[in-house]
Amino acid sequence: MNVWQRLFPFLGWIGLIRDPNVVRADLVAGITVALVLIPQSMAYAQLAGLPAYFGLYIAFMPVMIAALWGSSKQLATGPVAVVSIMTATALAPIVGGTVQSNPELASQYIPLAMFLALLVGVFQLFLGVFRLGVIVNFLSHPVIVGFTNAAALVIGLSQLSKIFGVSMPGAPSDHFLTVRIWGVLQQLGETHIPTLIMGVAAFVIMWGMKKYVPKLPGVLFAVVLTTVVSWVIGFENMNGGVVGMIPEGLPTFSAPEIDLGLTVQLLPSAMIIAMVGFMEAISIAKAMAAKTKDRIDPNQELIGQGLGNIAGSFSQAYPASGSFSRSAVNLNAGAKTGWSSVFTGLVVLITLLFLTPLLYHLPKAVLAAVIMMAVIGLINFKAIKHAYLANKHDGIAAIVTFVATLGFAPHLDKGIMIGAGLSIMFYLYRTMSPRVAILGRYKDGTLRDLKVHPDLPKDENLVVIRFDGSLYFANVSYFEDAILKAVADNPKAKFILVDGYGINQLDASGEDVLHQMVQRLTDIGIIMVFSGLKRQILQVMEHTGLFNYIGSDNIFATSDQALESIYERLEVTGGEEELYCPLRPGFDQDHYKRQD
Repeated sequence: MNVWQRLFPFLGWIGLIRDPNVVRADLVAGITVALVLIPQSMAYAQLAGLPAYFGLYIAFMPVMIAALWGSSKQLATGPVAVVSIMTATALAPIVGGTVQSNPELASQYIPLAMFLALLVGVFQLFLGVFRLGVIVNFLSHPVIVGFTNAAALVIGLSQLSKIFGVSMPGAPSDHFLTVRIWGVLQQLGETHIPTLIMGVAAFVIMWGMKKYVPKLPGVLFAVVLTTVVSWVIGFENMNGGVVGMIPEGLPTFSAPEIDLGLTVQLLPSAMIIAMVGFMEAISIAKAMAAKTKDRIDPNQELIGQGLGNIAGSFSQAYPASGSFSRSAVNLNAGAKTGWSSVFTGLVVLITLLFLTPLLYHLPKAVLAAVIMMAVIGLINFKAIKHAYLANKHDGIAAIVTFVATLGFAPHLDKGIMIGAGLSIMFYLYRTMSPRVAILGRYKDGTLRDLKVHPDLPKDENLVVIRFDGSLYFANVSYFEDAILKAVADNPKAKFILVDGYGINQLDASGEDVLHQMVQRLTDIGIIMVFSGLKRQILQVMEHTGLFNYIGSDNIFATSDQALESIYERLEVTGGEEELYCPLRPGFDQDHYKRQD
């Protein structure tokens, strides 16, 4: 791409939008997504602890900016359930509650939500500009699976009080399960029946349409039908909770209030929200790109998400991310370029300017049902089982993350930090003790592990050892012990051949141990030979002088070349006696008879 397309990636779509069919497809997709986004955004805003209408603010600027500067043509950005509840759990302890629980906190909570969006956006933009998107790999897939399942349960359970029309006891920072949810369950005898009927009706409509007419937006139909019924029967006069008055017009555009003291408090949460949000967005974008055969640039996507959140922070929005459900709607509706998201934003803009009075009678129980239906799709316990079957350490990390996230709720960030820390510890544990194999020559000519094939012939003159792992500070002692054990188990050995195909990294500690091992073995009459070393390993050896110290005659491209050289040297020193060469390339085990 040229410099202008790097700065303005949407310029690459100019050729596409000259086609009327593309514009028509993007317009239809954009309107379709907006019809789902408007009720969803209002539901998620309540989940974030904000008044419902603030969801429309996050459904405006971030949606368009993230699409224009991202790399995915179909990714639908905006409010999502997991990021919404993480926003509430990050802000509520600082303010002492949410706007949902205490409207008097709005003057503190709303500016803080804008500031959090700014921090998230700046962090994402920084990672994207400096091409550091790989940092999100610290949140491994099993950790994300465990976290997502627990977060989905927390989000779903948090809406029970609105479905049953009872109060949510305790403060937002109180323990979620033992205080807040248990308190809700104790009030089930006081259920507000009209509210429950509204919530159940919304469930039935959304579930029924998803099963029988999946191409139609069930969320929109549920919202429209229940709102009309609410207005007709006077649901508000029955003490039923409704959205109420929504301010007409656009949000107030202003810079977030920057507080260095609060930055220290919010930065850990902002970083976790940024990474979790991006993980969700990029996984969705890659899944869609596999279907459309488009190319996704994770760093460009970070830039798009970052700019979207920064722009949102100037328009009273809290952090946004990519939405799986709306992205699927966008793709299935035929979106061809990111302009579909621009059309979505314009529909939300029209709604803010002219249509907000129509949402006055929308029951809050319906918004709760929308949230619960959305997070049901996030619950996937089979993924945890799959992670355990693939690798027990990954399965344990997923389970611990799940349990910790539930246990620490509403402080979800603690759960994912524990999971990420445990995942890194397991990784270090695995790399500290990599597989070490003593090799023998198999009948098909390959070198194989003697532990797996104990009947392979051995040669008392040499040992071939393979180290399946990077050689760095955490495992150099393990490597050293493996070499010394091989020497001790083969006291007549004159050569130690290290098969280095599995060594991908060599740091200063590893280089130092190699130097010491070569010297120690030389002192006792054993020559250390290397084969299959990768370019990056040889470069370290050359830069430090280790290559010259070992000698080019002891470093080979393949193990067969190394073994041929070793046996030639053994023949020279062995005199006229025929040498037994069971590890030599081409050695015939079936026909060779050793002369006593």
